[in-house]
Amino acid sequence: MAKRRIGKIITRPGLGYGDSDIEIPIAQDLLKVEGIPQRDAEVSYYSREFPLESFALEHSASAEWAQTERSEHTPATEELYRDYQKKMAPWIEKIKRSGDKTPKPPVDIGDHTEDIRDKARQLGYGEIGFTKFDRRYVYQSRKEFVRTDLPNAICLAYEQGYVETQDMPSYVSEIAQGDAYMSQAELSLKLVEFINEMGFSAQISGPAWHFGPMIPMFVEAGLGQLGVNGQLLSPHFGSRARLQVIITNAPIKYDSAEDYGIYKFCELCQVCFMRCPGKAIQAQRVWFRGVEKNKLIAKRCRPVMARYSGCGICMKVCPIQKYGMKPVMEHYVETGEVLGKGTDDLESYELENKGYFRSGKVPVFDRDFFDMPEGRLEHNLLEKLRSDLNDSTSLDDKYEHKLLLEFKDRLDTSSENKGKVVDMGMDMEF
Repeated sequence: MAKRRIGKIITRPGLGYGDSDIEIPIAQDLLKVEGIPQRDAEVSYYSREFPLESFALEHSASAEWAQTERSEHTPATEELYRDYQKKMAPWIEKIKRSGDKTPKPPVDIGDHTEDIRDKARQLGYGEIGFTKFDRRYVYQSRKEFVRTDLPNAICLAYEQGYVETQDMPSYVSEIAQGDAYMSQAELSLKLVEFINEMGFSAQISGPAWHFGPMIPMFVEAGLGQLGVNGQLLSPHFGSRARLQVIITNAPIKYDSAEDYGIYKFCELCQVCFMRCPGKAIQAQRVWFRGVEKNKLIAKRCRPVMARYSGCGICMKVCPIQKYGMKPVMEHYVETGEVLGKGTDDLESYELENKGYFRSGKVPVFDRDFFDMPEGRLEHNLLEKLRSDLNDSTSLDDKYEHKLLLEFKDRLDTSSENKGKVVDMGMDMEF
């Protein structure tokens, strides 16, 4: 294919603290939109009339199911999740209290953008950006926790281990994800302490306990664009970025959304869509809650995640994750082609007890593989009780009492298990 004309060159800081800047050439024919197509009034409408809620709460019915399936198919991963939960729980409590700290009196009330950016890079964050904290993306159950006097968002991307990520899905890749979250927790508390020392308040969202979706703010802060796989594709590590937001009243200057060419590039690539073992990614974009995006089909995704160590194949096979945005965009400018597309180097993966799948080959599952409970667990339990009561032709008081006790026991158990890890990437709700 023909060489492409460069439309613009984006300069970004190097990967590590002190590294030289990098330049990313974006082909003219890939330029489409800065950030992501959205209808702002619609985003506000859905936020107001249909507030967002944590997936871990809205789809809690699948929690016990996923744990059972994981114990059967990948018991080592289930044990890893249990250990991760024990280690992560104290950090989450510290994160939840991060906004309670009283800062020192401010010495300098001027702009602190570069002070915070420099400190974050020293701590080990690879991508840092600043934007307005968008309260339309706060979960309904979090609204009482999120401070209303902190208008600014610091967007922080931390790199998950590269080598382990290329082995997805696997036990070692899940270790890498858990390790990244543990590091994020520690580093974000250090950054909040730094901000408090300057004389300003701050509150942390993530890891494992988030105010709400973060990608919209990362896009607005110029740290990447939304990919077909539903993940942020960032310059240095693509979808391998683990995300956090710190809100603050420290004076900062906002960054702006960029057109990295991802909108058009993903249309040409489509590797994650083609390689998804559960066929959970929709090829065509749709308008959803005021945003144009590729929707994920949860009931096609979670059954694979539960049985195959969190899956993550859509992350693994993304060329921007595998090679980095700069090499991928340079290759496209020179050739008009997607780097790695159609090769085993990028597209191959292995599923335990299923085998090795080269480029062009995907696993086949029976239809009942995707059967799982959906929605909230308490709603499912209530429907089961109603069904049991209706199905009984000779309901006596003793049997009715038995059904009610079973319902109460299951409800109590679900409450006790509320903080259990469903999938490594989901919030722990306790």
